Amino acid sequence: MNQILIVDDDPGVCLFMEEVITCMGYAATHAKTLKKGLEKASSGHWDIIFLDVRLPDGNGLEAVPEFRKMPSSPEVVILTGEGSADGAAQAIRSGAWDYIEKPVTANAITLPLKHAMEIRQARKAGSAQGLFKRDKIDGDSPELSECLAEAAKAADSDASVLITGESGTGKELFARAIHGNSPRANGPFVVVDCAALPDSLVESVLFGHEKGAFTGATKSRTGLIREADGGTMFLDELGELSPSNQKRFLRVLQERRVRSVGGGREDAIDFRVIAATHQDIDGMVEKGAFRKDLLFRLRGLTIALPPLRDRQGDAQIIAMRSIEKYCTRFGIAVKGFYPEFIEALARHEWPGNVRELVAAVEAAVIHGKNEPLLHPIHLPVHIRANLAQKAVRPPAPPAPLEETTEDAPGAIPGHSQYMQETEKRYLKKVAAAANGAVQEICRLSGLSRAQVYRLIKKHDITL
Repeated sequence: MNQILIVDDDPGVCLFMEEVITCMGYAATHAKTLKKGLEKASSGHWDIIFLDVRLPDGNGLEAVPEFRKMPSSPEVVILTGEGSADGAAQAIRSGAWDYIEKPVTANAITLPLKHAMEIRQARKAGSAQGLFKRDKIDGDSPELSECLAEAAKAADSDASVLITGESGTGKELFARAIHGNSPRANGPFVVVDCAALPDSLVESVLFGHEKGAFTGATKSRTGLIREADGGTMFLDELGELSPSNQKRFLRVLQERRVRSVGGGREDAIDFRVIAATHQDIDGMVEKGAFRKDLLFRLRGLTIALPPLRDRQGDAQIIAMRSIEKYCTRFGIAVKGFYPEFIEALARHEWPGNVRELVAAVEAAVIHGKNEPLLHPIHLPVHIRANLAQKAVRPPAPPAPLEETTEDAPGAIPGHSQYMQETEKRYLKKVAAAANGAVQEICRLSGLSRAQVYRLIKKHDITL
């Protein structure tokens, strides 16, 4: 039977919703605090979670990503007695299915619940039809799995796709995987480096040219768009397109026809577009640096790739496979590693993401070629320097104000100071409850290992 969890501190709301949900043929139970809700969500299989915003021990809206990461990947429907446009937008961006204002009615519950169940069942049936071939995309974190699920949906359609994410997160790998799993897999995959398109030659590069069309045109050229006929055109670094090139692309996407420079006819071209950028493309639209109409054409589906620091456990998986790959490439036995090596990888924040990690592992294999085990000493100098810098304890922060003085108007701490002190007290309590075990701290707090190390360092906490 489908399982529904209600996280709300109002007994009347819980009783009413359980009655409505039971009448629909589903099983329902409730939790009255955010902590209890997270505990129940992590220990069972749930299809839908109705989540109140204002709970005695926290804000439900901020916990949406945590509930979405639970083993059964439940859909989350937000309940609130104080609805706001910003709250609704935040809920949807966080992955919520819907946003319902109180007082709750039977109709307000049944329709989104019915539709969510239908779509979940359809997704399960669809996933059983075949596996998405991920090729070189490594990792099994919930964050990456969600992106792979979105990529699988994109592969089943012919819609334009926009892939966003920091540099080095694997945007081109995802683009190639979408193409490789799509009906166009046997067609060409043509990469267009938007940052390298010169305005003076862009028409020749994109549309091609006829022999003698201009000085230096000693032979005809097909052009990148014609090369993509029947396949996929990948626009890398979309945000680097100049205004004039944005206009050219908009026309091509609208017409799907091109005329080579010096040519006499237009040809219809059949291609799919996947674009990628590390920039805030919506912010560029607001500033007038990118055409809104072009963005609408390119953003049929959107996949936002998370940075490596937010993908718990993936750095170790990527490192293991990279060690094997480079040992095989260099013709040496696959190496083991000291525990400190993996610990160093977990502590580094990887601003260059997967690309930086893979390059660091390659360097480590080269530097440790004659040793059987890899050690942090084999990592690039800039990474070791960064880790050494983090290991040095900062000066002790000023003593926190006595809590008993907070009521005195002249002794109220600043917001930043108060939040820092509260965060430190919380982390100390969690560390004490976990007996100093980092893995247990991660489980109790919901923080990633990298986040825990940053906070331990930040607040000079000794485990």
